[in-house]
Amino acid sequence: MFHLSPNTKKCLREEIHKDKLVTGDYEVSDAPGQRTNLVVTDSKGHLLYSKEDATKGKFAFTTEEYDMFEVCFESKMTAGGHGTDREVFLDLKHGVEAKSYEDLAKAEKLKPLEVELRRLEDLSKSIVEDFAYMRKREEEMRDTNESTHSRVMYFSIFSMCCLLGLATWQVLYLRRYFKSKKLIE
Repeated sequence: MFHLSPNTKKCLREEIHKDKLVTGDYEVSDAPGQRTNLVVTDSKGHLLYSKEDATKGKFAFTTEEYDMFEVCFESKMTAGGHGTDREVFLDLKHGVEAKSYEDLAKAEKLKPLEVELRRLEDLSKSIVEDFAYMRKREEEMRDTNESTHSRVMYFSIFSMCCLLGLATWQVLYLRRYFKSKKLIE
């Protein structure tokens, strides 16, 4: 829940994995002379859901790739309206949370215990997928860390060689200079 002032826009962002069901329930409190628009987009600007003069409703979509999704509420004043804040209630669910097991039970004529087992099975699959994703990310991060480490090591060795070379050149140059000015022998 959050408050939306007149003529303002508030957006909520969330990263969601590929092939996940996303559902949202929203309700906007009444305010005379104000209209609230709802827009759901991804990071590339694709419009997933749009509703003008949104007061109460639901939306759902399935993600096609891992992306950042944005839910925006924009309040606009109309003629004769007065500026009061509106309360916006938003319940956003994705993955296993978004699945409606009541509808599944009716469609497949499942008993309550079977529905609960199906829910637990989906939850365990979701946990396994999350762990596989975390393992993949950990491997990528480890590879990046090792690559950075080797680059820094080679750069530091190169820097040390440059410093030793410059120091040697400076000593030889100054020695030759002082010999030419007959300050040392």
